[in-house]
Amino acid sequence: MNKQKTKKSDYEKAFPAYSQAMKAFHKGDYQKAEELLQEFSEKHVSEMEFVDRAKVYLSICQERKKDKRVELKTFDDYYQYSIHKINEGDYEESLKLLKKALEMKPKQGKILYLMADVYCMKGDMDKCLEYLRKAIQIDKYFRILAQNERDFEPLWEDKKFILITRMK
Repeated sequence: MNKQKTKKSDYEKAFPAYSQAMKAFHKGDYQKAEELLQEFSEKHVSEMEFVDRAKVYLSICQERKKDKRVELKTFDDYYQYSIHKINEGDYEESLKLLKKALEMKPKQGKILYLMADVYCMKGDMDKCLEYLRKAIQIDKYFRILAQNERDFEPLWEDKKFILITRMK
């Protein structure tokens, strides 16, 4: 009976530590998850089922942490990869990529429009409107896109936005 209580007590101590490591893993913080899983594996050796799982996740963390560089050479490389970064929610990195693409082709309205979109998602409405204005100056088509772009919805009633897109 005492052995069973000890087993249950070990499990009760191990579970929160394992859960904390898994939260970091699911958030994509593989560095923190790796540290927590390693610490977990060393502290809770009696919980073999958890330790075995922790080792599997440790190897996944190590694999995902490896530097997976994407070689970007062309304007389209930077443009497409910036969209990928936007979809991941990495707005800062996407802006860096878009600025590089803009250096390559300064009169590309689609880059300016996408930068406006990213600034809007970041909540920087002044920069958003600045880049949107520039995009529309290059190609009036972006006026129509902006009027229907859900990302710009917070600005649809904004006087500056309406003026830039001439919605009303």
